[in-house]
Amino acid sequence: MTQRPKGLSAYIAVTAAYWAFMLTDGALRMLVLLHFHTMGFSPVQLAYLFVLYEIAGIVTNLTAGWIAARFGLTSTLYAGLGLQVLALLAMTQIDPNWTIGASVAFVMMVQGASGVAKDLAKMSSKSSVKLLAPTEGGGLFRWVAILTGSKNAVKGLGFLLGAAMLATLGFMMAILVMAAVLAIILIAIIVFMPPGLPKGRKGTKFSEVFSKSANVNWLSAARVFLFGARDVWFVVGIPIYFYAVLSDGTEEGNRTAFFMIGTFMAVWVILYGAVQASAPKILRASERTEGDLIRAARSWAVTLFCVPAALTLAALLSSGPQAWLTVALVLGLLVFGAIFAVNSALHSYLILAFTKSDRVTMDVGFYYMANATGRLVGTVLSGFTYQVAGLPLVLGTAALMVALAALTSGKLTDQTTEAYT
Repeated sequence: MTQRPKGLSAYIAVTAAYWAFMLTDGALRMLVLLHFHTMGFSPVQLAYLFVLYEIAGIVTNLTAGWIAARFGLTSTLYAGLGLQVLALLAMTQIDPNWTIGASVAFVMMVQGASGVAKDLAKMSSKSSVKLLAPTEGGGLFRWVAILTGSKNAVKGLGFLLGAAMLATLGFMMAILVMAAVLAIILIAIIVFMPPGLPKGRKGTKFSEVFSKSANVNWLSAARVFLFGARDVWFVVGIPIYFYAVLSDGTEEGNRTAFFMIGTFMAVWVILYGAVQASAPKILRASERTEGDLIRAARSWAVTLFCVPAALTLAALLSSGPQAWLTVALVLGLLVFGAIFAVNSALHSYLILAFTKSDRVTMDVGFYYMANATGRLVGTVLSGFTYQVAGLPLVLGTAALMVALAALTSGKLTDQTTEAYT
């Protein structure tokens, strides 16, 4: 059966809203990281800035799945966009005369609100794909790959945008511009959102959030380790290492470092998004059974493990920041991004394949709670490992977490007709 036009229209509207959100999310992360690093924050203090963001994601994904099931997906999507506007406006209230402790506490709270906003928008967007995608010809994998891949490309542009605005507009003006643009987009989405998404069912119980599907639970565990492996180097370790290598301590040198770090982070996420969007073709998903794709989740995780393991060895062999190591890191992390993208795309497809339409928001919420848990663990370890032992421990921890992702992915089965009770 061909997908109804209103389903496609709703999918386009949801995707546009998600793009707008992730552009500001990426820009805000880069603004906060670089701005507060120049103010003298240590790697651990920088990691603290994002801790509540990830903790909020854990709680939000559990509750958002239930809220969307009860009140409808559009309500959680609009709430996510609106809360992000408020979080951006709140960030402008920070006072440069505050102590570092007060600044950390305030930014943590604002980032926590932004984390709630992000996961409301993410859960709404990802759940919508299950309900709107065509069922024939690998339509589900194709639509979820396009949504997720394009979102990450847009977030990559956000990293570049954040670094560029910090260098040209300054911290406060950049935040105000983003808040104004996102508010306009939210109003447009509310006005022009077509029908096609469910309104919710009033009798939904909160206890239904916790999945009784073994596949959903094992996949969620694999997601914890996969995203922990990425964020352990992505959040603090690599950006601060690159800053130490690129900046000469002058104002002009700082600006140059901002642009180069922002450009690398943007290119990495854009590459990740592009490969993610192409994952159905890379995996030949339309020609393979669901069981084949389940088995591929483990083999691609094993392949991914080789990259941080090799980079760890390179960092151990280096006596400190050297040109060859920096080049190896750039190339190696781009390869990591491409392989990671296929792993992530497989996970995003499998969670929708494993769930049923009548509980999609709750299973997706539970799964992205695991995603946020992995990001939280990775964020904390990113600052801690870099401060304790530098780059080798950061990369070694990433390798260990990928190995754990491969082990848990191996627990998935192709018995996709499990009973829900």
